[in-house]
Amino acid sequence: MGKPTGFLEHGRELPRRRPVPVRLRDWREVYEPFPQDATRTQGARCMDCGIPFCHDACPLGNLIPEWNDLVYRDDWFDASERLHATNNFPEMTGRLCPAPCEAACVLGITTDPVTIERIEHEIAERAWEEGWVVPQPATVRTGRRVAVVGSGPAGLACAQQLARAGHAVTVYERAERPGGLLRYGIPEFKMEKHVVDRRLAQLRAEGVEFVCATSVGERDRAAGPEDRAAGPADRAAGPAVATVSARTLVASHDALVVAAGATLPRDLAVPGRELAGVHFALEYLKPANLVQEGALAASPIDASGKHVVIVGGGDTGADCLGTAHRQGAASVLQLEILPEPPRARTEAHPWPVWPVILRSSAAHEEGGRRLYSVTPTAFLDDGAGAVRALSAQHVELRTEHGRTEVVPVPGSEFELPCDLALLAMGFVGATRGGVVGELGLSLDARGSIAVDGQWATNVEGVFACGDAVRGQSLIVWAIAEGRSAAAAVDRWLMGTSALPEPVTPGYAALR
Repeated sequence: MGKPTGFLEHGRELPRRRPVPVRLRDWREVYEPFPQDATRTQGARCMDCGIPFCHDACPLGNLIPEWNDLVYRDDWFDASERLHATNNFPEMTGRLCPAPCEAACVLGITTDPVTIERIEHEIAERAWEEGWVVPQPATVRTGRRVAVVGSGPAGLACAQQLARAGHAVTVYERAERPGGLLRYGIPEFKMEKHVVDRRLAQLRAEGVEFVCATSVGERDRAAGPEDRAAGPADRAAGPAVATVSARTLVASHDALVVAAGATLPRDLAVPGRELAGVHFALEYLKPANLVQEGALAASPIDASGKHVVIVGGGDTGADCLGTAHRQGAASVLQLEILPEPPRARTEAHPWPVWPVILRSSAAHEEGGRRLYSVTPTAFLDDGAGAVRALSAQHVELRTEHGRTEVVPVPGSEFELPCDLALLAMGFVGATRGGVVGELGLSLDARGSIAVDGQWATNVEGVFACGDAVRGQSLIVWAIAEGRSAAAAVDRWLMGTSALPEPVTPGYAALR
């Protein structure tokens, strides 16, 4: 603990966001630079608790008090070493993680918690600026070959760890370029894609190969929701998607890891769902990102001048909100079926558990409105096959016999103008086709790939991790499970493994 009185002397401070009128004119990240001295001051607030609940709350088991202290002492190199010891991509989690560690910070019992996520971001960026992040290729090759399906955070973390163990790793990605949702789901204003590209360059230098525009597994004849979610961008730009048999990959590799995510979006079964202008969130976000990469001249789904309604109040909905603002939407409304959360912890969510509270992103600061306790009942036709309005009604939570249900409020129906409707209601599991269908991988009750305690599926030599197993979740869980699965695969191949994996009590309990 570098400064015992630091938490008494200094308050919580974060970098300022660029002014709204300025940042809406571009797609750059919203935060202004944060001085290193300010970061050191924030590191001084860490109390180095005897029981670091922040460490336990982090699925990666990040050594938070250690690198907080090292930052305060101005030892940025060692701070980077401690940070990278548990996290393959801290520059990404430092931008995208909702920071369960901060919710569990002991300081947060009586005051504002330590700015853990921002300190992580600053350490990672300092490491890149100083050239401390370098390829770490294996010194000994095992001769074993591993295929990884999916290049999101779980797949990338798994691939990097396996490559560093000496295995030959090939990552298969359906999209045009690697990155998964990091590239095609996260807007530029939350994370510019050069952040992903520089880390991919490190993986390539460590021997990881990428095969893109390639779908693994036999396709179903009937397009499912996950196909529609990728459709417009795939049809508008990029190479045609090739298909490789999953059985071929199993036969030609010593192990296969499925890290393809929870790609099956939750749909809305109401009249008018088929109208033009009603899209899944990723159907909208991906082409917007492709435009920023220069792969598309213009998005086939554009909010310019339109009345936009976003169904879903989570992070993906907020991503759609910020994107619509930058495209020049006439108005944006975000609907949430649940009541508005409280603004502070309640007795129902005591410290150190993750609190259900009202959370506002930078996109909410930029405009738009949020309506709570509302559900759509129909999309209304303009007479030409396109949506012109959304019919909705208020709902309330009702608990009977220990079970809480959402029930409509009689006589509360109303209508909203809507030229573009975006469904951001989350995901319901892994795709039923592709590698899952061809190999006959077993699914659990939630529709996710079923694995044992060592990430092994019901098919010999086939493993799975990340959202494909957990369901829709956080980037820290994806990286943690990718690392853990890599260690399990390495043990299965070699009999033992020196690869590190998350060991916090919270990780073991929540798996």
